[in-house]
Amino acid sequence: MDIFLGVIVGLLVLMFLVTAHEFGHFLMARRNGVNVVEFGICFPPRAIAWIKDPKTGKWRRYPRSEWKKDKVSRVVYSDGDKSLAQKGMVFSLNWLPIGGFCQMDGESAEDSRKGTFGNAKYWSKTKILFGGVAMNWIIAFIIFTVLAWTGMPEFLEGQFTVASDTRTDVVPVEISSVAENSPAANAGIKEGDFVVSVDGNEFTHGSEIADYNEAHAGEEVTYTIRRNEIVCVNQPQCIKAPCDCLEEREETNTFETVVKLNPKDSEYLLGVTMATSQALSYSTWSAPVVGAGLTLQLTGETFKGVGVLLWDLISGVGSQFSFDDSVRQAGQEAISEAGDSVSGPVGIIGVLFPAFTSAGPTNLAFLTALISVSLACMNVLPIPALDGGRWLLITIFKIRKKKLTKEVEEKLVSRAFVVLLALIAIVTILDIIRIAK
Repeated sequence: MDIFLGVIVGLLVLMFLVTAHEFGHFLMARRNGVNVVEFGICFPPRAIAWIKDPKTGKWRRYPRSEWKKDKVSRVVYSDGDKSLAQKGMVFSLNWLPIGGFCQMDGESAEDSRKGTFGNAKYWSKTKILFGGVAMNWIIAFIIFTVLAWTGMPEFLEGQFTVASDTRTDVVPVEISSVAENSPAANAGIKEGDFVVSVDGNEFTHGSEIADYNEAHAGEEVTYTIRRNEIVCVNQPQCIKAPCDCLEEREETNTFETVVKLNPKDSEYLLGVTMATSQALSYSTWSAPVVGAGLTLQLTGETFKGVGVLLWDLISGVGSQFSFDDSVRQAGQEAISEAGDSVSGPVGIIGVLFPAFTSAGPTNLAFLTALISVSLACMNVLPIPALDGGRWLLITIFKIRKKKLTKEVEEKLVSRAFVVLLALIAIVTILDIIRIAK
């Protein structure tokens, strides 16, 4: 059920972020005099649509019979068909929940008709192309600002904060399960307990406790445990609910227990699994500053990650031509690391969203903002099928003072799109393999 709910939430979030991206294009197109033929939520086939009369500015239902007559029931428009823009803008709700679209009139750079994208000035085209990117950054900024007020999860080392206006609450590591006859069970540690400290050392992550245990394998260590339990009011010795008297209260007890860890070569040292724990930081007046700073920080980290990924792939593939076995082995490891670091739609929806959804709304909101930043960064990249690539093509031909013909534009964009689809397919296959494991 958690996985199913996570997948549904993931689809809705991705649909929202992509539709918001397209809405950014829509706003900039309208502000810069470019006609929008259709703005759609989700992808066709259409479910329902409305059309705006260009003369009166009023909206009306767009009947299915007119879709077929106008031959615009799917996202297929001809740049040379003036009747589509003259008929009025269409707003549609569609069946495939994979985002949204903004279809502008005359999207070819060589189109010279008034009100088309091709006829717009260079600066107008720039604003339109990067309107979607700006919208994704704005969404991330808003979410991070709200989280800074309500409690920001700390996922990054050196995560941006304003020190003078930051209060941090650390949630102790929770014990999610205890193995039978393990050192933890023998010491009285139970599922649901919280680890306050180990030998007086406070830890915020289960991995830190595991590292400490490994460094003290076979030794006795003192765990300080916090336990929340239901206690019977009339019979204090009754600690299991419900009790006969039906008068209960929740108590929090903190106690110390000595644990004799297993030796290093044992199956486990402590015998527990620990739930993910994290610190939450709170801001007041500096929340918008934190929102902006964290958006910039994650943007930089995303571009850095893309650079490392490309370097690992290029160096890894290049090393396979070496005659040195160790160099080839290192290259294979670099390629493997690059593959493991990439997650596509299947991995995001099937793995990340179920995990973050079960972790609560705060973590889910953080993931949504993070993906919004990632969408912005990916669309800035100079790939012809993406916004950054289309802008780069237009800029290059403007600098060269040559006209970007429809044939050249379509050839470059279509080839880049095929490569992009191939990469998405490869990443999807890797996601499926990881999930299957």
